[in-house]
Amino acid sequence: MFETLSERVGAILDKLTRKGALTETDVAEAMREVRRALLEADVALDVVRDFTDAVKEKAVGHEVVRSTTPGQMVIKIVHDELVRVLGSDAQAIDLAATPPVTMMLVGLQGSGKTTTTAKLAKRLTARDKQKVLMASLDTRRPAAQEQLRVLGEQTGVDTLPIVVGEGPTIIAKRAVEAAKRGGYDVLLLDTAGRTHIDEELMAETAAIEQIAQPHETLLVADALTGQDAVNLAKNFDERVALTGIVLTRVDGDGRGGAALSMRAVTGKPIKLIGVGEKLDALEEFYPERIAGRILGMGDVVGLVEKAIETVELDKAEAIARKVQKGAFDLDDLAEQLKQMQKLGGMGGVLKLLPGLGKVKKQLDTANLDDKILKRQQAMIGSMTRAERKNPKLLNASRKKRVASGSGTSVQDINRLVKMHRQMADMMKAMSKKRGMLGALFGGGPPPEMPADLPAGGPQGGLPPLPPGGFPGLPGNFPGLPGGLPRGLPGLPGSKKR
Repeated sequence: MFETLSERVGAILDKLTRKGALTETDVAEAMREVRRALLEADVALDVVRDFTDAVKEKAVGHEVVRSTTPGQMVIKIVHDELVRVLGSDAQAIDLAATPPVTMMLVGLQGSGKTTTTAKLAKRLTARDKQKVLMASLDTRRPAAQEQLRVLGEQTGVDTLPIVVGEGPTIIAKRAVEAAKRGGYDVLLLDTAGRTHIDEELMAETAAIEQIAQPHETLLVADALTGQDAVNLAKNFDERVALTGIVLTRVDGDGRGGAALSMRAVTGKPIKLIGVGEKLDALEEFYPERIAGRILGMGDVVGLVEKAIETVELDKAEAIARKVQKGAFDLDDLAEQLKQMQKLGGMGGVLKLLPGLGKVKKQLDTANLDDKILKRQQAMIGSMTRAERKNPKLLNASRKKRVASGSGTSVQDINRLVKMHRQMADMMKAMSKKRGMLGALFGGGPPPEMPADLPAGGPQGGLPPLPPGGFPGLPGNFPGLPGGLPRGLPGLPGSKKR
């Protein structure tokens, strides 16, 4: 998300940072280009005008002119205004109500309501330890209720038994009663949609709201529809009391116009975003972090939180202890490769690191895809236990055997062994450092990030880390033959040769 916009805005702001002093003309010209970039990203015209006017007013002020780094000050102003447009403070799903807390998901057909219902149920069950009941009120779309039942089995979440012939309002009443009798903490109602907004859809949605009295009414909107999603939110809010928005297919939207316009136009917070097809691909929406991604500052806090959720801490601690003893073998490397894939693969990690927006094209040409990770796992899997424990045993004949068994070449085996040796040395050195940021950036924030920008998560600062940090993250990235591509500024471990 925001890749195109990030590239355009980053290039515009780069021009400002190269200048020693800024004039009002410089700022005005930059804002014209930013305005054009936002409009091309399908951001609403009123939002664009308000944003650029606010930035221009602050950027030509006394503080920027007197600043020793006026370009960086302008970036901070742009960052702060982006945060304001996106909603300032993150608003999570509200569970502060008497159980069962009823949540109703509404929207058009095809926006992803049923899948989002299952994703939300899994999130509430796994992260918030809630007992959840799902109920499908969609009696129009063929097999819609059956789809939710199957998703319930996949996620381990209970679903309301299907009774053929019942209407949406009857199902809603039965769901509320079942949630109370069953002692459920949360009830999720997946409502029906249409291909377009009509009176029948709105009347049915309003009737269900009257019966269920939901604590949260979430509009599920497809980010790919751009300004149509914004208009959809306005229309629904006129008939039902929307409390928030879930944007789906965000991973397929390179422009991001809907997200930038939604809060400003409707006044409703974006609470969650769907970032993939998997049932765990649902994230909270943090305006500050999204603004950082747009400006190429990455999202280290998001990366750490994702690592905390996915990394198996017992294995991470075991590897950390081995690293401290200098006993990091190829089995440990294979485990790191698995953890990297859980974090979203090479691209999923790298896109959250500061400075990446400026080297996107270089990374694309470096072919940093997840096939590399799988190929390296195949190479390690083709070795004997003794060879994995002691890579020095890999002589020429053994390397030929491993290459033949994994469908690779001897050169690939050599690169893997060299990378393992470099990682072992690097991780042993880094195990003596404390903290994730110190390991990532060598003791401080990257030069792309203004020193006075807010840092940390919603409570400020980074979440607690397991001993030794997260294998595969600090400073070294498994899957890069021979290390990082040469000369990528802003990436830890990168060196110009």
